[in-house]
Amino acid sequence: MSMILFACVVRVRDGLPLSASTDFHFNQDFLECRKRLKVLSSILAQYPSRGTAKGRDLSIHFLSSGDIACMAICSSNYSTIMAFCFLEELQWEFAASYDTTSIGLASRPYAFLEFDNIIQKVKCHFNCASGSQMKANWEKIEEELKFRPPVQLKLEDTELMNGMTNGGHAGVHVEVVPTYRMQRVTPLGILSLVLNIMCGALNLIRGVHLAEYSFQEDREGIGNVISFFLPFLACVFQCYLYLFYSSARKVKTFVLFFSVCLCNIYLYGLRNLWQIAFHIGVASLSSYQILTRQLMEKQPDCGV
Repeated sequence: MSMILFACVVRVRDGLPLSASTDFHFNQDFLECRKRLKVLSSILAQYPSRGTAKGRDLSIHFLSSGDIACMAICSSNYSTIMAFCFLEELQWEFAASYDTTSIGLASRPYAFLEFDNIIQKVKCHFNCASGSQMKANWEKIEEELKFRPPVQLKLEDTELMNGMTNGGHAGVHVEVVPTYRMQRVTPLGILSLVLNIMCGALNLIRGVHLAEYSFQEDREGIGNVISFFLPFLACVFQCYLYLFYSSARKVKTFVLFFSVCLCNIYLYGLRNLWQIAFHIGVASLSSYQILTRQLMEKQPDCGV
């Protein structure tokens, strides 16, 4: 029977297992395949983002992106397209559950063992589903595999048996482009970007003019110069956080917002209350837009 037998999530840089399905198969071929998977996980950085290690009865498929890689042991007659649909779904679920900081700080194997519940749920869904039930995602993955086919390995390869790579794979690089997709930019979000750019430009212009005067005449005005330049940098980073995904977005957003507030309060005298209120208001709007723009929801065809 063609099916997914085992799945796990590992860290790419060192092969540390982060989570895995807890079902057990005591078939000798399966246990041997698990050993090969463990060796392969430790050298994933040598390979492109997609790959398949074919065996007579069992195959290993892997999909890596950023810090993590999802791996699966399937029956050799299990559809390769369906296997990569499964891995992409698993990768999306893991990325939505854990940030890159916690992944990078993990120091022990199976630090996210509770994710096993999600692995089991997704695995059960794909073992029961057919290609026609997830047509849209099937077609997308099929097109991607035609354009960029997975690297082909053999389970019997020497490097998988000994944990060493040969010259044929030494020059292959790993792609580390994250697959996070943000929701669409809203009209209010565009307004916040425009206002943020305007505030940043005002801070930069005032800061440059004040710096020229301070360095020539008034050395005590350095604090005011810094208080103009810091909000300028905060505006730039707020624009970045709104447009692109970043780990610990909430913490970064609040730090930037309070920096703008403190610097503008410090500048009271050089700015009147209306100007301070305007800059803090724009920072508030930008922070709200950053916090409400989330990762794009997964496609329904791919869901569980």
